[in-house]
Amino acid sequence: MGRYCHQCGQENLETKESFWHLITHFFYDFTHFDGKFFSTLKYLVIKPGFVSAEYMKGKRSSYLHPIRMYIFTSAIFFIILFWVYSIEKLDFGKATNILNSDSAALFAKQNALKFAGSHEDSMDILKAIDSIKKDIPLDRINKKTGGVRFSLDTPRYSYKSIAEYDSVQNALPEKDRDGWLGKRIRKREIVITAQYNGDRSAFWKDVFNNFLHQFPKLFFISLPIFAFILKLLYIRRRSFYYTDHAIFSIHLYIFSFILLLVMIGIQKLDELWPAGVWNWITLILWLYWLYYGYRAMRTFYRQGRLKTIVKYFFLTITAFATILILFGIFFTYSILET
Repeated sequence: MGRYCHQCGQENLETKESFWHLITHFFYDFTHFDGKFFSTLKYLVIKPGFVSAEYMKGKRSSYLHPIRMYIFTSAIFFIILFWVYSIEKLDFGKATNILNSDSAALFAKQNALKFAGSHEDSMDILKAIDSIKKDIPLDRINKKTGGVRFSLDTPRYSYKSIAEYDSVQNALPEKDRDGWLGKRIRKREIVITAQYNGDRSAFWKDVFNNFLHQFPKLFFISLPIFAFILKLLYIRRRSFYYTDHAIFSIHLYIFSFILLLVMIGIQKLDELWPAGVWNWITLILWLYWLYYGYRAMRTFYRQGRLKTIVKYFFLTITAFATILILFGIFFTYSILET
C-alpha cells in the first residue's frame, strides 16, 4: 500500500483527532449553518421573493439551501405547535342520554309546561317531548354507561361484535347490504365503542391528537400541489421550470412558519400581559402576510401589478381549497385509524 489511496487520492495516514478538534469542528459547522440561516431569514422576511430570485440567478453560496431551511424551520414550528396546543388541555365532554331517565324526563316536562299558555299548548309540548324520546335510535344508547354510542352516521342496528355485524350483513339481500365505505365505518364504530366504552371525550382527544400530528405530512403534501398550481398560472413563462416554482413555494412556506411562530408568541404574551396592542400587532402581521405573497410573486415572476393581483387571488383561493380538502382527508383518516 502506497502513501496515497489509489482510488480517491487521499494521503494514507491514520490521524488521531483530539477531543478539542472535534468540539471546534462541531462549533464551526453549527455557526456556519447558524450564520447562513439568519442571513437568509433576514432577506426572506424583509424582501419578499428576493431569496428565490437570487437562487434562480445562481447566487446560492450566501444563502441556506431551501430544503435544509424548510426541514429546520418546520421542525421548530411543529415542536412548538405541539407543545403549546396540547390536546390534553381540551375538554370534549362526555355525552349522556338524559332522556333515558324517567326523573329527568319528568323534570323537563314540568319546566316546559310552565310556559304553556293554554291546554292546547300543554298537549303540544307533551307530544313534542314524547316524539323526541321516540326518535332517538335505541341502538345508539350504550346501556352499560348511559352514553351515546360512537357513529359517523346513523346506524339502524347496534352490534356487539364485528362477527355479529357480518352475520347480519350476510343474511340481508345484496341490495340492502352496506357498501365498502359503510362497512368500514360500521366496523370502526363497533371497535371504537368496545375500545373506549362510551367515553367520547377520550375518543375525540385521541382523534384530534392523531390529526394534529398529521400536520407535518399535510403541509409537506400540499407543497408540491402549491408549486403545481403556480406552474399552471405561469405556464406561458417557459423559462420557469417546475423546480423553480417549488423553490419559490418552499420559501413561502418557510416565511409562513416563521410568521405563525411569531403569532403564537404574541398569543402567549397576551395571555401573560393582556393588552389591546397585541391584537393590533396580530392584525398587522396578517395584513403583511397577505401583502407578502403578492410582493413575492411580483418580485420573482416579474409581471405587472394587475396580472400579479389576479394570479395571486386565484392562487389564494385554490390553495385554500386544497388545504381544506387535505384537512378533510387527514381528519377522516385520523378517525378511521384511531
